[in-house]
Amino acid sequence: MKSIMLHIHDDAEQGNRLQLALDLARLGGGHISCVQVAAVEPYASDPYGGLFGLAAIIDTIHDQDKLARQAIEARLAREDVAWDWRCFDGGVVETLIAQSRLADVLVVSQPMPGRHVHDHPLPIVGDVVLHTSAPVLVAPIGARGFKDDGNALLAWNGSAEAAHAMRLTVPLLKHAACVHVVEVGDDASGTPPVEAASYLVRHGIPCEVHDWPAKGRRTAVALLDAVAELDADYLVMGAYGHSRLRETVLGGVTRALIQSATVPLLLAH
Repeated sequence: MKSIMLHIHDDAEQGNRLQLALDLARLGGGHISCVQVAAVEPYASDPYGGLFGLAAIIDTIHDQDKLARQAIEARLAREDVAWDWRCFDGGVVETLIAQSRLADVLVVSQPMPGRHVHDHPLPIVGDVVLHTSAPVLVAPIGARGFKDDGNALLAWNGSAEAAHAMRLTVPLLKHAACVHVVEVGDDASGTPPVEAASYLVRHGIPCEVHDWPAKGRRTAVALLDAVAELDADYLVMGAYGHSRLRETVLGGVTRALIQSATVPLLLAH
């Protein structure tokens, strides 16, 4: 993965997702594009703030973003990776989607539970995943890096989304010690997992197939149990969405894993 896009936002998890991006960049001689978006939209649409009040708020946001940029750039200058910096005003989700069109992967952070506060990562994962063409790497809360040469778990249910996620992440899966292709029994349909395994083998990727019984567990819970039992270092899966009255919403398994994954989660829609 040569083109790595990193969401820049001054929150408690910024350093952790930066480390994941650095690990990916070192893996394949990649380039990190840091995308910093000043979220001025909520203030620009406030009819009561007045022009002078709005200008002061935007100046404050820009000053805070400048300090965050200086700190991150100082760290990047000490790292052995190529990088660039892109600054924007506007909607965070829309900007990330537009900027990631030519990215091999987009790195964001898992949302924190409970009410959003200023030092929490922005709760943008679901919207970004469903509308970007790039795979999205969701860094779990407290992540300390990305172990590319460990075990990977590929969540398989025979769908087009699962196959798409597998194909897009082949450059990364080639470095895994073993890819565990896991099909939860109650979620099986479509292309059988042995065909996914054959595809991986043709790419020289060692893999094992597991028919994982649900045993009354929700699919997301069964997959997280498989991550623990198989000692997987990251999880790859297709992101599922459903159209309701022209609004696309996340499927239950995707939403649950975004909220509760304990290892890096690679999603492709």
